[in-house]
Amino acid sequence: MSQLVVGMGEALWDMLPEGRKIGGAPANFAYHVSQFGLDSRVVSAVGEDELGDEILANFEEKQLVCQIEKVAYPTGTVQVTLDEKGVPCYEIKEGVAWDHIPATSALEQLAGQTDAVCFGSLAQRNPESRATINRFLEGMPHGENVLKVFDINLRQHFYSKDLIEESLKKCNVLKINDEELVVVGQMFGFADIDFQDKCWILLAKYNLKMLILTCGVDGSYVFTPGEVSFIATPQVKVADTVGAGDSFTGAFVAAILKGKDVKTAHRLAVDVSAFVCTQNGAMPTLSSDLKSRI
Repeated sequence: MSQLVVGMGEALWDMLPEGRKIGGAPANFAYHVSQFGLDSRVVSAVGEDELGDEILANFEEKQLVCQIEKVAYPTGTVQVTLDEKGVPCYEIKEGVAWDHIPATSALEQLAGQTDAVCFGSLAQRNPESRATINRFLEGMPHGENVLKVFDINLRQHFYSKDLIEESLKKCNVLKINDEELVVVGQMFGFADIDFQDKCWILLAKYNLKMLILTCGVDGSYVFTPGEVSFIATPQVKVADTVGAGDSFTGAFVAAILKGKDVKTAHRLAVDVSAFVCTQNGAMPTLSSDLKSRI
């Protein structure tokens, strides 16, 4: 049977300078996982409105399977502006549908069949979605190869030390970027040590299988107990970086689930992320060369 992978959290519209595009890290993640032939799901909520209908239609067009409830809140939107280097800045609307993902019996059943999930901090800003995410994590199988990926994804002021610590206790893989690592180091009282030492501390303290650290143009690292993989970032002509991190995570998880070793999975993730940076928007179709590598 095909392994089941879930992206859980926010489903929304990114209002980009060139027009609106489907956004939200969970959908981006699940979409890229699906491009490698794995069975993926998006779990979220949208409003009973035109924007929600368009999200569902878009996912259907992309053949992206979803378990998305319609709720009595507006579909989420994010105003995205890009700086001169193509790096996105976000204004995330509050009180929206994905803040109210309901815990359903269908979701409980899905959790029991899930081999890997990716969740973040943003979708936990509201107690209802946070409780649903936690219930899902607790309902997943307990096998050695099950992956619970916390893509920390700090946005605006929508996080706290308690939320991050609870998520670290529930995950077994942490995905974090260099700027987020600085914030976490300050929060947890180890701001003045080397970035690699910060990673080793987090890996050991929370008994993680892997810690993925992305550093933009300065490369990326995958820390596992006793070993670290580093790969330099390829030089490409950047269109924008929206969704690049999610594509990295999706490719990495897909490769690991397909039995690839950490270094091979890391190499694929780097190359997929670099390709996504050359495209506009978060969900471009990957090249056949990339998709054939696993």
